[in-house]
Amino acid sequence: MRHFISILDISSEDIEGLVDLSFYLKMKKRFGKNEKSLRDRNLVLIFEKPSTRTRLAFDFAAQELGMNTTVIDKTSSQLGRGEPLIDTFRVIERYADAVGIRTFKQKPLEEVSKLISIPIINALTNEEHPCQTIADLLTIKEKKGKKNIKVAYLGDGNNVCNSLLVGCASLGIDIFVATPEGYEPNKIYVDEAKLRAKKNNTKVVITNDPIEAVKDADVIYTDVWISMGDKEKDIDKFKPYQVNKNLVKHAKKDFIFMHCLPVHRGKEVTEDILESYHSVVFDQAENRLHTHKAILLYVFEV
Repeated sequence: MRHFISILDISSEDIEGLVDLSFYLKMKKRFGKNEKSLRDRNLVLIFEKPSTRTRLAFDFAAQELGMNTTVIDKTSSQLGRGEPLIDTFRVIERYADAVGIRTFKQKPLEEVSKLISIPIINALTNEEHPCQTIADLLTIKEKKGKKNIKVAYLGDGNNVCNSLLVGCASLGIDIFVATPEGYEPNKIYVDEAKLRAKKNNTKVVITNDPIEAVKDADVIYTDVWISMGDKEKDIDKFKPYQVNKNLVKHAKKDFIFMHCLPVHRGKEVTEDILESYHSVVFDQAENRLHTHKAILLYVFEV
C-alpha cells in the first residue's frame, strides 16, 4: 500500500512506469479486455471542490478495475458541518480500501496520510494536481514521443503547472513556463524539477516572456487564469499569455495544444486554436480514465 499525494514523492522511474502502464491499459481497453485485478475492493471519492473529469474518470476507472465506488461531498457528509478531515478518514478506513480526495490545502492531506492505513490519492489540491500530470504525460507520449520534446506552459503558475514541471523533468522533457510577474510556480516544485532535469540533461526555464517559452515548442499548454478558490487577479497582466494565432506562430508548425479543462474560450485561448487540428484537449481528457486506472493499481502495488 502506498499513497499518491505529492508529485514530489513519486520517483522519476515511477512516473515513467505510470505513463507506460496507462498506455498498456488504454490498449487493453481498446481490445475489450479490461483489467479486473481490484475486484470487490471499495473506493471512496471525496469532493470538496467541483469536479467533472476527475470524478468521472475515477468512478469509471475504479469500476473497470472491478471496484465499488462511493462519492461524497460537503453537502452529503459531515464535512459540511465541520467534522475534522482526520475523523472522516478514520471512519472511511474502516469501510473502504482506498480514498481519493479533491480538497484545498495540501499540508493537512499529507498530515492525515501519516495516520491512515489505506491509500490516499490526491485528486487535486491548491498546490498540486498529480493525477492530471500523468494524463498529460501520456498524451505527450502518444502525440510526440518522449525524447527531444519542448513543452511551453503559459499563464498562471498554479497547481497544474507545479505538478507538470516535475512530471516533465522526470521524463527528460524540456519545459518552459511563462507567467506574469508575481504568478510564477511554487519554488519547491521548480527546484525539484531542476534537480530531475539535471539528471536527464534537459531544461527547466521560468520566464515572464511568452515568446521565449513558445519558441520552437512541440507542446503549448495553458490553464484557466483564475483557478478554483482563487482570489480575483489582475486579468490584464495575463492577456499577453493568451494562446492565439500570433503567439503560436513562434512554435513548431506541428505543435499540439493542451488544456486540462474546463476552458474559458476567448480568455486563456482563442476559439480558433482550441478547435484547430493542433488541439488535443479531448484526447487529453480521455486519458484521465486510463491514467487513473494506473494510479489505482499503483497505490495497491498490483
